[in-house]
Amino acid sequence: MAAFLHLLKRDSPPLAHSVIAAHGREAEARVTVVLLDGTDATDVPPGIVVRRLAAGDLDYNALLDLIFEADHVLSW
Repeated sequence: MAAFLHLLKRDSPPLAHSVIAAHGREAEARVTVVLLDGTDATDVPPGIVVRRLAAGDLDYNALLDLIFEADHVLSW
């Protein structure tokens, strides 16, 4: 089972959302999206875990753990 971690910035290209959706359709794939610097998650398909690098959700240590746990890390 592949684990994908997508790091989304506010200025991420539109291609990011189609790649995230494609990874979400892969059988048994785990897909997590981390929103950076106030990014909005309106286009993230259902079933994909969305986290935010902010107080009350993810701190930098938890983000680092996600990076090392993932098989593929994509920074947009």
